Amino acid sequence: MLLTVIAVLMLLSCTCGENPAIQVTLTNKGLQYGKHEATDWVQKNLEDVTLPDITGEIDISVLGSIDYTLTGIRIIKCDLPEPSVEFYPDATGFKTSMLGLSVALSGEWMTHYGIIHDGGSFDMAVFSVSVSSVVELGKYADGHLSVNSVSCDAQVGDVDMEFHGGASWIVQQFVNHFKDRIRGEIEIKICPYVKKMIVNLDYHLQAMNVSFDVDQALTLDLSLTDFPFIDVSRLNLGFKGEFYSIKTHVDPPFEAQPFTMPEQQGYMLSMGLSEFTLNSASYGFYSAGGFQVLINNSMIPPGSPVHLNTSLMGPFIPQLPKMFPGLLMDLQVYATEVPMFSFQPDAVKVDFQVAVKAFAIQPNGTQTPLFKLNVDSKFISKVWISGGRAKGSVSMDNFTLMLAGSEVGPFQTDALEIMAKMGINFALAKVNQKLGKGFDLPRMKHAQLVNSVLKMQEGFVALFSDAEVLLTDRRFNRQRDGPV
Repeated sequence: MLLTVIAVLMLLSCTCGENPAIQVTLTNKGLQYGKHEATDWVQKNLEDVTLPDITGEIDISVLGSIDYTLTGIRIIKCDLPEPSVEFYPDATGFKTSMLGLSVALSGEWMTHYGIIHDGGSFDMAVFSVSVSSVVELGKYADGHLSVNSVSCDAQVGDVDMEFHGGASWIVQQFVNHFKDRIRGEIEIKICPYVKKMIVNLDYHLQAMNVSFDVDQALTLDLSLTDFPFIDVSRLNLGFKGEFYSIKTHVDPPFEAQPFTMPEQQGYMLSMGLSEFTLNSASYGFYSAGGFQVLINNSMIPPGSPVHLNTSLMGPFIPQLPKMFPGLLMDLQVYATEVPMFSFQPDAVKVDFQVAVKAFAIQPNGTQTPLFKLNVDSKFISKVWISGGRAKGSVSMDNFTLMLAGSEVGPFQTDALEIMAKMGINFALAKVNQKLGKGFDLPRMKHAQLVNSVLKMQEGFVALFSDAEVLLTDRRFNRQRDGPV
């Protein structure tokens, strides 16, 4: 149960001391929900579990020493009480306790007494099993989460057995002589089995990627920045949350600033995303040569009143059709600075500094420089969650167009600025139409977010949400049916 909760957290996955740009918090409500769902899952899948063999030797005064092996042990029925799981600050981890577990088992038995070998099947009932375990969370130097078993204690109340086949009627007479030994064998195998599962989980966590290529230009680093923080009510993980250019892998000239997630009662989990993450993506894309595009006349809608043709640009630049009549034009548009995002309460602001170089296309295909414009633009976006979907809107806060240089002589840019604003507002209307319909919230393979709330804060955005496990997901069932 506990291991499933930890694994789910890692589906979200250094240098110590740096500020995390992404924070993920699991609350006690989320921990208890995960425990409940994991308990149900274990109860439904116990029939697939095969337990380790039990071997030993029993000394019976009348007969001497009898070797025995219990093999192929399967769980037939289980009375699985829901365990107690709690955050355990003393070990920076979790403490799990389960009391009163009873299990019905079946398997095969084999005995060896001198030259006599015998065997058959058996039914076993194990009563009043109690297990308590403490698991510690940590961090490897490369930013992977570590999980380690700190302590484990197991006790078995009683065992009852019934043998079938072979000379089972003889073996059955001596059940009282060796069932305590078998009870002890079961008891000492429980904690090693628990620790083996934790070691296996730690191995898989180390094998997980902490950086991901999101496209051909950018990779995202999700390594832990520091050790997990745990108190009695929550677990907090801090991730680097930095995008890099795959080509350059250069750190941006700014750092993630510390932020504190606001208290929001009643949710299973929360996630905070710093503006640093978006700005590092912007810097990485800019460093890789992004934020530039070549616009030609074929990209202009046929019904547009303006086309990239020197003669049709006369109303805006009177001398242009006289100097270069009837020529098509290209516009080279590129960012002159890294676009920067700023998270404000209830809004996201972005500054976009752009240059536009215009060229006339000569009959022989050569480009003749015409002029260069500088554009200072600012946009404001609002983001919210409604009906389980992320929605938003974008508006233009400022747009200023200035002439930076001209090979055709000076000209006024007011008319061009008005035309550009009209084009941008037209594009924003299309964008807002899609944003108004919204997008489904991201979902994990076997879980989805529900009852989510998004809050914009100074420097970061906070998401508070409950989660719903989808154990009936078809992909999950296919995975279960495949090799283990």
